[in-house]
Amino acid sequence: MRVDILTALPEIVRGPLNESIPGRAQEKGLLEVHIHDIRAYATDKYRRVDDYPFGGGAGMVLKPEPIFACIEHLRTLDGAIDEVIFLTPDGEVFNQSLANELSLKNRIVLLAGHYKGVDQRVRDSIVTREISIGDYVLSGGELPAMVLVDAIARILPGVLGDTSSALTDSFQDGFLDAPTFTRPADFNGLLVPDVLLSGDHKRIDEWRDAQRLEKTRLRRPDLLDDSI
Repeated sequence: MRVDILTALPEIVRGPLNESIPGRAQEKGLLEVHIHDIRAYATDKYRRVDDYPFGGGAGMVLKPEPIFACIEHLRTLDGAIDEVIFLTPDGEVFNQSLANELSLKNRIVLLAGHYKGVDQRVRDSIVTREISIGDYVLSGGELPAMVLVDAIARILPGVLGDTSSALTDSFQDGFLDAPTFTRPADFNGLLVPDVLLSGDHKRIDEWRDAQRLEKTRLRRPDLLDDSI
């Protein structure tokens, strides 16, 4: 899978995506991440990528020319672009189901907005999908872009050492994950539940299912069907 990230601040995203699971996915050749500085596509001598909004108002807006030029360049490369995603607070809210869907794509482009966003003509003419990571505003789309890459990378086949790990994550089947414990079994008098030490995998699975249901009922009842 290939991910192209368009940003006016490339250094924000470059380091973190080379670490942990996204870095491992790239080392294994299962994921390519290419970061593009849209300032390289600016046409004036100051390499400006933003300007004041028409009609007045606070803040600056990313100009259309550098973004259009960068996308035009990306379209000349091998492999069709499946989605051009704009990271914006007013997009559809990102969730595990959407991460699963995007992980099946061959190539996506992530456009990180900044300042007061991007010229609407970019959204109307280039962007195919708009995604938010929550109902709050950040300084730019760089952090949301990293969130998407991390969430997608971990579910690419072959990235995790244990292929079942990602499948048991919270939200994969509509429930939150069960509590987890590790050694020591007794830490300062705090004990691991006996069932997890029993070796009875049927009882362990039943315990985990019950814990997942109870945690979801308490913390995220909105995820549950009314019949549960």
